[in-house]
Amino acid sequence: MTTAPLVVPGSFLTLHYRLSGPDGADLVNTFNDKPATLSLGSGELSPSLEARLLGLAEGTRTTLAMAPGEAFGPRNPEMIQKVALSLLRKLGDPDETWQVGDVVQFPTPDGRGGFAGAVQEMNAEGDWALFDFNHPLAGQPVTFEVQLIGVL
Repeated sequence: MTTAPLVVPGSFLTLHYRLSGPDGADLVNTFNDKPATLSLGSGELSPSLEARLLGLAEGTRTTLAMAPGEAFGPRNPEMIQKVALSLLRKLGDPDETWQVGDVVQFPTPDGRGGFAGAVQEMNAEGDWALFDFNHPLAGQPVTFEVQLIGVL
């Protein structure tokens, strides 16, 4: 009798998954499309989501309720910062305008990557914006439904 392969660090997975936020709305859902393929440890899923897959057998379909902050970490108040609009104009389009709720991409200091921040507040004089650089789901409970189609 052959046993189904188990997910281990470095496994290559073919899977369907659905990630929903605290309101139950789908954030990602591959069940109605082609399955996803990913390699554990490559950063395609958060480390805590990957950890929940370890030890599951090929063919498993399960739904995992993740506690507030478990999937994307706790909210960090230090990740809420004022940014001078003059800096934003220097980094991007000098004529661009921003509004509360906009998500702005910033380059990393080495220029090789990027990160995003959501505008929380703009001052009346228009010289700075308050950005939240936390992941949008930081500190939130999420539901992770997964169906493991293949494990290599």
